[in-house]
Amino acid sequence: MELWFLYAVGAAVFAALTTILAKIGIKNVDSHLATAIRTVVVVVFAWLMVFIADAQNSIGDIQGRTWIFLVLSGLATGGSWLFFFHALKLGNVNKVSPLKKSSTILTMVLAFIFLREAMHWVTVVGMVLIGIGTWLMLELKKKSVDDKEKTNNTWLIFALLAAVFASLVAIFGRIGVADMDANLWTAIRTMVVVPLSLVMVFMVGSQKTIKNIDLKSWVFLILSGIATGASWLFFYHALQLGNAIHVVPIDKLSIVFTMGFARLFLGERFSKQSLIGLGLLVLGTLLPVLLTF
Repeated sequence: MELWFLYAVGAAVFAALTTILAKIGIKNVDSHLATAIRTVVVVVFAWLMVFIADAQNSIGDIQGRTWIFLVLSGLATGGSWLFFFHALKLGNVNKVSPLKKSSTILTMVLAFIFLREAMHWVTVVGMVLIGIGTWLMLELKKKSVDDKEKTNNTWLIFALLAAVFASLVAIFGRIGVADMDANLWTAIRTMVVVPLSLVMVFMVGSQKTIKNIDLKSWVFLILSGIATGASWLFFYHALQLGNAIHVVPIDKLSIVFTMGFARLFLGERFSKQSLIGLGLLVLGTLLPVLLTF
C-alpha cells in the first residue's frame, strides 16, 4: 500500500473530527471569532511540529515563487474556513459537509488544466458519481422536517463558496509544496490566515463577544484547531508523495467519518436516499484511485 494513501486517510479522519468538534464549539460563538481562535491554535500546533522536525532552518531556502503560492494558499484557506464555519453554524453537518466535499470535482478539473495531471475515463465517471451522490444528499435535506432550515437556505451559498476556495487550496498546495517541508509549509500558510481572520472579526465587531464564550466552547474550539493541524500535516505529506488528482479524493472521504461522527455525537439521522447518495459519493471518490493500485 502506498504511503501517500495512508497519509491521505489520516487527513480524512482528522478533518472529520475538525468538523464535529467545531460544530459543537461554535454553537454559541460568532463564526468569525471561532475561526480566528481555531487559527491561532493551528498556528501554535504547526510551529511546534516545525521545530520537532527541525525544519525551521530551511526558511531561508524558500524561493520567491513558493512564497507567492504560500500566500495564495493561505488566503484561500482563510476564505474556505470563514465560509465553511459560517455555513456550519447555519446548517446541519450532514447538509454542509457533502456540498463542501464536492470541491473534489473542481479540484480534479483544475489539476487537469493547470497541473497537467492525467484524467482517465474512470476519473470522469467518478466525478459524475460524486456529483449525483452530493445532489441526492442535498435533495433529502430540502425535504427536512426542520422548518427553520426549509425556509432558510443561506448556508447553501456559504457552503458552495467554501467548496470553491477549498479546491484552490489543494491546487496551490500541490504547486508550492513540491520542494518544501510539509510542516514548514503548514505553519507559514496558517500565519497568512491569522490576520485575515482577525480582520473579519474586527469588521463585524465580534471581538466584543469573546468574554461570553463558555468553557465548553473553548475546549471544543481548541480541540478542533488541533485536529485541523493534524489533518493538514497528513494532507500535505500525502501531496508531496502522490498526485493531487489521487490524494484529494481520498482526503475527501472524510465525509464518511463526518457522517458517522454526526450520527454518533450530534444525533443527526439519515434516510435511505441520503445513504445511497453517500454510497455513490464514496464510489466516485475511490474510482480514480483504483488505477494506482
